[in-house]
Amino acid sequence: MLHQPFAFPAGSIPVLLVDDHQMVLEGVQVLLRRVPDVQVVATANSGAQALVRLQEHPEVLVALLDLNMPQMSGVELMRAIQVAHPQVRILALSMFHDHLSVQEVLAAGGSGYLLKSTTEEELGIAIRRVVAGQSYFAAEVGATLLNNLDIPATRHNGNRRRLLTTREQEVLQLIASEHTNAAIASKLFISERTVETHRKNIFTKTGAKSVIGLIQYALRHDLIWVRSRRVP
Repeated sequence: MLHQPFAFPAGSIPVLLVDDHQMVLEGVQVLLRRVPDVQVVATANSGAQALVRLQEHPEVLVALLDLNMPQMSGVELMRAIQVAHPQVRILALSMFHDHLSVQEVLAAGGSGYLLKSTTEEELGIAIRRVVAGQSYFAAEVGATLLNNLDIPATRHNGNRRRLLTTREQEVLQLIASEHTNAAIASKLFISERTVETHRKNIFTKTGAKSVIGLIQYALRHDLIWVRSRRVP
């Protein structure tokens, strides 16, 4: 069973659903009706319509939207929501979880990424977490992202002061690759206590609350990128 760290009063989280397929909208609505602390207050079949719905429903806290829509894609809609309604947290919903799509969602300011095979339980958990200021990525999505990262320890953007030291960037690389403190200490020939100090400094400097949040920050600030797939 998935862990549920947050609880909200019944019907207290207003949600906007966006998908160009009406059957998908109705299906997600059915799932969310079983989640007591979530209320779907509006739906939209396009990006343009979604922006109108947000004007009509300023109470919306979470937008759950499809990535593959005509005219305005889900990523384009995310960027528009970030500008016009920065208080709204955004969850992507897609059938696919290729690394480019995940990277685009993170770079556009998405707070999470779910697959259309998700359950009502996972939907509820994801919505609660993003409302609480955290990120949520389906397990398959997180694995896709972590398996395709390059995090250069010495890369430097001359137009911006680096927030992290060279050593902290090395630790960041290993954290993102899901190494334990002991493994990081062994690779860098430092103590676990020193690793823990670096880890705390990294999370403090970036404001991240999770590994995925840390990766999101690093993508936005050009500290990491996603490798291209190799062609056989």
